[in-house]
Amino acid sequence: MSRRIIPVTGRGLTALLAPLLLALTVAAGFSSRPTRAAELLMFDEPGCIWCQRWHERIGPAYPNTEEGRIAPLRVLPRHGRLPAAYKLKKAVVLTPTFVLVDDAGREVDRITGYPPEEFFWSLLGEMLARLPSPTTSPQPRQISIRR
Repeated sequence: MSRRIIPVTGRGLTALLAPLLLALTVAAGFSSRPTRAAELLMFDEPGCIWCQRWHERIGPAYPNTEEGRIAPLRVLPRHGRLPAAYKLKKAVVLTPTFVLVDDAGREVDRITGYPPEEFFWSLLGEMLARLPSPTTSPQPRQISIRR
C-alpha cells in the first residue's frame, strides 16, 4: 500500500492549524482579558486653588512622564461617589489628595495637599516604589504531540 501526501495550503492549512493554535494559547495560560494598571487618583473640588495650581504647573507634564505611564491620572471629585473598583484606607478630607492605587484598585499610598513641584515628584517616586511588583505570568507548558 503506498501513501500519498496531499499538500495543504491556503484555507485548508488555516483550518487545520486554528484549533491547534487555540489549544496552545489556552494551555499556555494566556488571556484575552485586559489587565488594569495602577492609577494615581487625584481628588479635587471646585474652587480649590491648590488643585488649580497643580493642574497648571504639574498636570500638563504628568501624562508625558514615566510616572504618568506607570500610574495614569484619574481626577475624581472629593464629594462625588467613589467608584466601587477602588478600595481606600480612609476617607479623603482635603484637596488636592493624590491616592496611588494598585492594579486591583487598592490604596498603596497617598499625598494629602499640594507639595511644591520638586517635592511632588520625589514623593510620587517613593509611592511608586511601594507598588507591588507585577505578577509573573505563568510559564508556558510544553506540549508533546505524538504520532
